[in-house]
Amino acid sequence: MSTCALEIKNLHAWYGESHILHGVDLTVNKGEVVTLLGRNGAGRTTTLRAILGLTGSRKGSVRIHGHEAIEMPTFKIAHLGIGYCPEERGIFASLSCEENLLLPPPVGVPGGGMTLAEIYEMFPNLLERRHSPGTRLSGGEQQMLAVARILRAGANLLLLDEISEGLAPVIVQALARMIKMLKAKGYTIVMVEQNFRFAAPLADRFYVMEHGQIVEHFDASELKEKQSVLNELLGV
Repeated sequence: MSTCALEIKNLHAWYGESHILHGVDLTVNKGEVVTLLGRNGAGRTTTLRAILGLTGSRKGSVRIHGHEAIEMPTFKIAHLGIGYCPEERGIFASLSCEENLLLPPPVGVPGGGMTLAEIYEMFPNLLERRHSPGTRLSGGEQQMLAVARILRAGANLLLLDEISEGLAPVIVQALARMIKMLKAKGYTIVMVEQNFRFAAPLADRFYVMEHGQIVEHFDASELKEKQSVLNELLGV
């Protein structure tokens, strides 16, 4: 059996006439945490959206758990067991926290989603706020709910876009613990992150994007020796 959860080859993507991705190649093995680094506008979010078919058009190859998804509609791609947590979170404001969790249909392996009890064990804040409307949740609680919702649906390959952005340090630390717990449970995670200090201790491997292409790729063990390159590319 393949150890590859996600394999992208020569991926191009457009928004209208704008050609955003120019031949992206990357692989993510099962159980890995992989971080996409790059400046704003480098194409990282577009890469996540292109995996799911949410760009205007795309070509190349996107294999998810061994299935070619480049010609699939988005709803079928989701049923391969992939969950997307967008930067805007997408919480239903008029529904309670628990109603948000119960709303998504199952994807991936039947019965593979976390139970409410498992969700609340991982996110005790959400247990306390389970009857609160989405608008009453703090930014950190909304972010936890957005991640919990795709776990509840049964996704085992998670695409997380800037989940630490704009949150208090204590909440960012809680999200880091969450990612470590998910990795320990065997989940595969692809993160787009601007917060390098948050991403660096969590990722197994890094890809650096610039102008819609992968320009660097290295393992966590190489992080120190790649620091000067990262300073040049990212200003970190």
